[in-house]
Amino acid sequence: MALVSAETVAGSSALLWLSPLWGEVRRGYFKLVGAIHAVLAAATWFAASAGAVAGDDAGGWAIRLAIATFVAIALASALMFARRETAARAVGFASVPIAAAVLVPLAQAGGQGTALGLFQLAAGAAFLGAVIQGLLLGHWYLTDRKLTRRPIQRCTSVLLVATVLAAVAMISGGFEPTPDTNPSLNPLLTAGALAPWIALGMAGSTLLIAVLVRLALRGERASAVQSATGFFYLAVVTAITAEVAVRTRFLPG
Repeated sequence: MALVSAETVAGSSALLWLSPLWGEVRRGYFKLVGAIHAVLAAATWFAASAGAVAGDDAGGWAIRLAIATFVAIALASALMFARRETAARAVGFASVPIAAAVLVPLAQAGGQGTALGLFQLAAGAAFLGAVIQGLLLGHWYLTDRKLTRRPIQRCTSVLLVATVLAAVAMISGGFEPTPDTNPSLNPLLTAGALAPWIALGMAGSTLLIAVLVRLALRGERASAVQSATGFFYLAVVTAITAEVAVRTRFLPG
């Protein structure tokens, strides 16, 4: 779960601060999403600490960087609520490379090599980040009626590309059976070679949903965005299921 939450924070933070959203949405969106990111960053810290192995350098760095990510995101959110927007934006930008850096020790802790592991986590970050941002943007349209569809259309485009990359990353992990690991999360996900097939199936479902979102946004009525948001709800379920499934094989047994 540390892997999945770290991917979500890194991907969603990058889309929040590195995209043109600052000039498109009201500042309240950054307050809302920043608070959500702070909770997810805290969850990453907690999950990494819970799974830490004594004496493991990679795990130790993952925890330290997860703490730094939480502090940076929480500070940016606090500055937004204090109406120190310039400072908040600067800290927000700084939080992105810190959140991305968490993926490096996590990749080192994986069982497939650092380079391949980092590619898999980066692809997962783009995948989950696009889904979460799409869902949150869809809801934001209910409060900002004048917002153009450019942000959610851009997020949908990112999701289409990221889903393909995520599928490639899942395939790169192989399909061979792995030794049984702790089945406490879900016995199906740790049984033989079933997990990558579940992940690919969910990724394929997410890709179909992204296509449906793109088609829904062609409508001219406001209900088109509402329909797209409904599809993003489904995408969150399928994308998170895909990443949880494939990450059960990421760490050595």
